Amino acid sequence: MARKTISGLYKRNGTWHIDKVFRGQRIQESTGSSDRKEAEQYLIHKLEKLREQKIYGVRKIRTWREAATRYLTEFKGQPSIGLTAIYLEQLDPYIGDQPLTHVDDETLAPYIRDRLKSTKTSDGKLKPGVSHRTVNIALERVIRILNLCARKWRDEQKRPWLDVVPMITKLEEKKTRRMPYPMSWEEQSILFAELPDHLRRMALYKVNSGSREQEVVKLRWDWEIPIPELNTSVFLIPADFGGRHESSGVKNSDERLVVLNNVAKPVIEGQRELDPIWVFPYGQPDRNGKATPVHRMNDSAWKKARVRAAKKFQERFLRPAPAGFASIRVHDLKHTFGRRLRAAGVTEEDRKALLGHKNGSITSHYSVAELGKLIDEANRISVTDSRGPALTILRRMAG
Repeated sequence: MARKTISGLYKRNGTWHIDKVFRGQRIQESTGSSDRKEAEQYLIHKLEKLREQKIYGVRKIRTWREAATRYLTEFKGQPSIGLTAIYLEQLDPYIGDQPLTHVDDETLAPYIRDRLKSTKTSDGKLKPGVSHRTVNIALERVIRILNLCARKWRDEQKRPWLDVVPMITKLEEKKTRRMPYPMSWEEQSILFAELPDHLRRMALYKVNSGSREQEVVKLRWDWEIPIPELNTSVFLIPADFGGRHESSGVKNSDERLVVLNNVAKPVIEGQRELDPIWVFPYGQPDRNGKATPVHRMNDSAWKKARVRAAKKFQERFLRPAPAGFASIRVHDLKHTFGRRLRAAGVTEEDRKALLGHKNGSITSHYSVAELGKLIDEANRISVTDSRGPALTILRRMAG
């Protein structure tokens, strides 16, 4: 007589998975086994646990995936939830099916190893693994969710999802952290000459305004505020600005004032009439007259330009380009702005205001005199270099 098989199992990629409804509750998970008999034993064990839970109130053993799903649902309005979702998706193949009690350093080790490991691209080049900081951002999400399981989330009997939160070990960051690299004027001239026109305009504005990348690519005309007393204008980026993701928000959750020095202002003037909404539109407007905003500055064009710039540096100075310049990041333009302000003798308080680091300030309440002073301070860097390479590039753009 043939042995009766248990329903609710199916095979995918060589592994048996469960998809079964038991007492009104649907079970969907991997058994972790390629052997049918072992998979059936696992399912029997699972069903018995559910039966005990229904009859005797035995606490349900919850998986990491359940906790991660609840977090994404409960905190969907959080500014960084889009980024969190990416990290949780990366973690899922490693710990998704694990009971919460099994999420610890040991089960996270394969994820950490794979994220740090260099991989080969389709063209045979070696792509380095992510930084320790990037891994730690994911681990911080794990710690946050496990803490919620122990301290906030409760089952029907008011028992916590997890009794004890394990100590998750984060990676050392100091030795692997990529330090900021403020450019010299010569390096700026070399790099900007290699950028395509639309990126060059954004980079020139960014290095003279201290704006963050998304504050440049998503800059809107309706954020501009004319200051007729000073014959100029400023941009006031709202506190709820979405950035790359719809609800990512401005850093520090505060309005962000951006003043225009003698270099940034002509860049902005050169962008007028290109699009009614976006200051730095991408491509030509569609049939409705609407253009698409740039998604990011750190694209393939930027990466190719910095490779060419490193070669030009070596040709000009007969020595390899500094490592920081060869891998120059878009955010380093902001560091360059801050370093030049400091070198020009701008006070720390004014530097914070110009860089958007002034926590708790109500930027919309600046007086005309205060705005004039900030613009004067920002102008101090536009004349720092007597040869004015940034202005030279601006004239080339205008021509």
